Amino acid sequence: MVAKDFVVSGRVQGVGYRYFAQVAAERRGIRGYARNLFNGDVEVHAEGDAPAIQLFKQDLQKGPRLANVTKVTETEAAVTGNYSSFFIRG
Repeated sequence: MVAKDFVVSGRVQGVGYRYFAQVAAERRGIRGYARNLFNGDVEVHAEGDAPAIQLFKQDLQKGPRLANVTKVTETEAAVTGNYSSFFIRG
């Protein structure tokens, strides 16, 4: 089990990006959350198996049809075990 924090930049708010991330995470068995940041980016915290996290990152780089992802920044994070699913934060 590993954890990663991602910050996704580009046109990622108002295009269903967080919902897209939730569906992709559930498909890959990843727990955590996605939330909008004040600067227009989306923050994603993901916990799961390393191969699933890497596939999830590819999903994040693609995004939903209306999004235009320009950058995905990845950082190591601590596995908290606090999440039983993947959810959208405000």
